[in-house]
Amino acid sequence: MMRSLYSGVSGLQNHQVRMDVIGNNISNVNTTGFKRGRVNFQDLISQMMQGPARPNERVGGINPKQVGLGMNIATIDTIHTQGSLQTTGIKSDLAIQGAGFFMLRAGDQAYYSRAGAFGLDEEGRLVNPSNGMRVQGWNAITLDGVATINSSATVEDVIVPVGSKDPARETTNVFLACNLNKNTPLIPAGATAGQIQAGTWTTEYDIYDSFGGTHTLRVDFTRNPDAENQWIATVQVNPDSEEAIPQTLTVGDTDSADGQTFIVEFANDGTLRSVLNAEGGLDDADELAVTLSFDVPRTSIPVDPDTGAPLGPQTQTFTLNLGEAGAFVDSMTQYASESSTKVFSQNGFPMGYLEDFRIDQSGTITGVFSNGNNRPLGQVALASFRNPGGLEKSGESTYVESINSGIADIGTVGVAGKGKVIAGALEMANVDLAEQFTDMIVTQRGFQASSRTIQTSDQMLQEILTLKR
Repeated sequence: MMRSLYSGVSGLQNHQVRMDVIGNNISNVNTTGFKRGRVNFQDLISQMMQGPARPNERVGGINPKQVGLGMNIATIDTIHTQGSLQTTGIKSDLAIQGAGFFMLRAGDQAYYSRAGAFGLDEEGRLVNPSNGMRVQGWNAITLDGVATINSSATVEDVIVPVGSKDPARETTNVFLACNLNKNTPLIPAGATAGQIQAGTWTTEYDIYDSFGGTHTLRVDFTRNPDAENQWIATVQVNPDSEEAIPQTLTVGDTDSADGQTFIVEFANDGTLRSVLNAEGGLDDADELAVTLSFDVPRTSIPVDPDTGAPLGPQTQTFTLNLGEAGAFVDSMTQYASESSTKVFSQNGFPMGYLEDFRIDQSGTITGVFSNGNNRPLGQVALASFRNPGGLEKSGESTYVESINSGIADIGTVGVAGKGKVIAGALEMANVDLAEQFTDMIVTQRGFQASSRTIQTSDQMLQEILTLKR
């Protein structure tokens, strides 16, 4: 009879643990990134009353006779299923859709979490504002004027330097892909101002020097009266300036005599054919372009306060790209349609300040600068484990590695089974209240049944004691 008493006690104790886990699940139903727990039971050891016997010539085999001695907890699992996503609209809130964990650091200790309610601290670091743990990833580095992210490097604190400066970059390439109307009238000798205007297609665009100074680039196109399918292009920098700006224009290997004029030639099908200068120099490469050098105005160049001499470069060179020979897309064309500047861009910009940032599904943080430039600032790292159920909970919705979780595999989004990052959203707890309340009822009944076992065993002992009065 004593065996049933202890079996009942084990049932009471372990159902209480299961109730503790259920209570913790329910209390965290609204905890961001929480993963519910689950208790699995197993039977305890069994006492052998009679061992098994093999069959022989006269009788068959005999099964063992065993009496179970109760139950205990097999596992308390953490269920890492996907929680639903809640939109917050806060750009620094991140949710992981799929596998993976955010990597956080406090000192030298690494933590892992699914809770992505992040923000910026005073130094611009991306942190968990509830405990100050720093989000890990990679910051962008600038090589040859291009911002790149080396995701194979060691992870570091992710920094979003709001208010920082974006240095100016001089224009080195201008891309022109306009259509010139084949029906544009020729400009006759002794033309009036109105005839000149009607026969000229003008396009203007801003370009920048190395100090961020803005200059106007103007290209005037007029039909060549001496040749069919040819246009005379005149390039000027700051044409409205009171002081003429010295400039040099090169077509192929030949300099233009006046430093600003070249000829664009089209094929009969309207595509770009070649570029020439007025003296007959020819650029017949596949990619057609001219090179322009001009003296940067003194007002755009810092001067030595002692001598008054200009500092830095005084001459700037850029390439005016007209497109590819025989191409229609992103190249100049000549059709009987309205002249246009369909595509016109350049790669320079003035100095700007970081005003805002965005985070995309790859975890890349892109800075939005006041000069209209957008460039990557960094990328959030994700960690995955061979056995995420082996992680140890360390409080504050974080986990740490254990000897059975495996070493963290740190990488970018989508690599080695990692999910994608959703900005402006948070992952909610994966607790199903209906399931938890059902488990609560089952646990309560199990607890009650175990208590009835103890009561019944006690009554049986009482009957034995009353046999002798």
